Amino acid sequence: MNLLALETSTESCSVALVHGDSLIARSELAPRRHAELVLPMAEALLAEAGLGRHALDAIAVGRGPGAFTGVRLGISLAQGMALALDRPVITVSSLAALALEAPEDDAGAAILAVIDARMGEVYAACYRRDARGGLEPLDEERVTTADALVLPDADAWQVVGSGWATYHAAIADRLAGKRLVSAGGAHYPQAAHVARLAVQEAALGHLLPPEQALPVYLRDKVALTLVEQGRA
Repeated sequence: MNLLALETSTESCSVALVHGDSLIARSELAPRRHAELVLPMAEALLAEAGLGRHALDAIAVGRGPGAFTGVRLGISLAQGMALALDRPVITVSSLAALALEAPEDDAGAAILAVIDARMGEVYAACYRRDARGGLEPLDEERVTTADALVLPDADAWQVVGSGWATYHAAIADRLAGKRLVSAGGAHYPQAAHVARLAVQEAALGHLLPPEQALPVYLRDKVALTLVEQGRA
């Protein structure tokens, strides 16, 4: 399968290409530069693999949650490319892609993927690695304050994502009494993981026409009101 994956939902801009049994990727931490970087990254990967766009079988994209602008950009680009090529789209949770950034040191540990959502909140979801190298969801994606974060029952945890960097004290309180295997705040969803998860989704027949590839925001506003800012 030839599959191009995009992930632009956070500060990290990344593109990955699955070409047969090979996976190649480009990633750059470049806030506010995604629009100028993502298509040249994609063209560079196709050139490296010796593929034209029409050799692609599908386009995959991190569907969010994440920054509104980044999520919209990724979905719009995936839809546009898929429409132009008459190919399907595979959408992958950006939180699931982030979860695969957790080290594989303890495959039995639950993984908390947590993205700083600004405005005092985080996007969060919990997973466990499965035998296929994918993920088993342990709960639902949600937006919440770190203090109100409710976690499923697990004895050991890995935490990954910018939410840990911003709210590590509050999240650590939620994990009190549990074994913390690893925790890293300098991790972002990556297109390489979007690609890996998308290949599994494709095998299950989870292919969408471009117009049905929709973003997931989890909340419907991007800034605090003046009153809310005064309370913060």
